[in-house]
Amino acid sequence: MEISFTERELDVMAVLWELDSATVAEVQERLTDELAYTTVLTILRTLEEKGHVRHEEEGRAYRYYPLVDR
Repeated sequence: MEISFTERELDVMAVLWELDSATVAEVQERLTDELAYTTVLTILRTLEEKGHVRHEEEGRAYRYYPLVDR
């Protein structure tokens, strides 16, 4: 099964692979492009729907974890 990412999804995945896990805010601050919080959240939710990412509750935020290797 071949996994493909959009350019934005790959940017987000690169942050998750680097950090092993991250909140939306942590991903947002590490991206080179300035994206709105809601945009990063939408990308993470899309990646989760595709089965590439999972999340766990961490206080009031969610921490996202990559499910696929680089």
